[in-house]
Amino acid sequence: MKPINVTSEIGRLKKVLLHRPGQELENLMPEYLERLLFDDIPYLEIAQQEHDAFADVLRKNGTEVVYLEDLAAESLVDCDVKNLMLEDYLHEAGIWNEKRFAGVREYFLELDKRQLIDKMMAGLRKSEFKNFVKRGLRDYLDDDYPFIIDPMPNLYFTRDPFASIGNGLSLHKMKTETRNRETLFTKYIIKYHPDFADHDIPLWYDRNDRVNLEGGDILILNENIIAVGISQRTDPAAIEIFAERILKADNTFNRILAFDIPKSRSFMHLDTVFTMVDHGKFTIHPNIQNTITLYSLTYREGKIEISEEKDTLENILSKYLEIDNVELIKCGGSSRIDAAREQWNDGSNTLAIAPGEVIVYSRNYVTNQLLRDRGIKTHVIPSSELSRGRGGPRCMSMPLIRE
Repeated sequence: MKPINVTSEIGRLKKVLLHRPGQELENLMPEYLERLLFDDIPYLEIAQQEHDAFADVLRKNGTEVVYLEDLAAESLVDCDVKNLMLEDYLHEAGIWNEKRFAGVREYFLELDKRQLIDKMMAGLRKSEFKNFVKRGLRDYLDDDYPFIIDPMPNLYFTRDPFASIGNGLSLHKMKTETRNRETLFTKYIIKYHPDFADHDIPLWYDRNDRVNLEGGDILILNENIIAVGISQRTDPAAIEIFAERILKADNTFNRILAFDIPKSRSFMHLDTVFTMVDHGKFTIHPNIQNTITLYSLTYREGKIEISEEKDTLENILSKYLEIDNVELIKCGGSSRIDAAREQWNDGSNTLAIAPGEVIVYSRNYVTNQLLRDRGIKTHVIPSSELSRGRGGPRCMSMPLIRE
């Protein structure tokens, strides 16, 4: 069996990749939240309990759950791979001084494989490194900064660093330096992990490509159509590169629908404002329903052809998905206040585990009731701490296999 097989947003979810929040959240500080793309500091113990409840719902509904941290550690199959990954990591962490690079490398090499991965994710405090001394002007200028290596607190949003598409994946160049290091783990997993290394997994995008693409902007509407958001985090040039590679390859995909959405923190990815919950049914943030512009990308005669779609979103989706009566379920319903509050807490960011069956955050009770009223089964998970990272159940999951 192929280790990746995803041609749908709503096909029954058989295998999924998660990351259980770890010590990286304990390294968040109010002064540096913006640098690390956070608005608040989750309480780790409760965040882990909530995440475990999320994983339990998945398992109880027939989904195999695997963890990023486990797969990354299992990918370090020998000392050579361990050394290679560590070299890549330290270079991308910005260790600029040769003596410090050598000292930090020695510190990491003393850890076993799982400890090494956990520490890479958590970041390295100056106080943990007994041999820390100022080694240049940069150290004097950053004297108050408490880290040698920044933490990766966004890792529990496994949707973004890569995307499973068909039997391949797109490995992303993230918008910000603080998140781009996250893609290093996937690079080593697909190259060295026993479950992936022996398969010729096509790459539809690569972390070394020049422009930004993130997984929260990629929705696989069916075996032919992929939606991609032109967003705060995904560049239109990246969509063209991605489209050319996947559309000319030997697979079933034949069209990309590019959604031009507002470029703001609360709408950072397409899946924060639009997700698929059933055949012909979608959640949507009402504030963007009349402002989205769609472009259709196809590949003909050796080049990408682009056309602007001039119709309502319902009609465009109905035409290409060949579904009558497409229904857009508004996050927060008709209330401007409820819509804004629940959108901030990812009311539109649902994870479909089967057609008409989704996982949602408990705090978005208005939207959850609207979903139930329209025949959608909801599995409700606690969300007081996980939601502080500004991502919902879809953001926290990377499907590997769907029916």
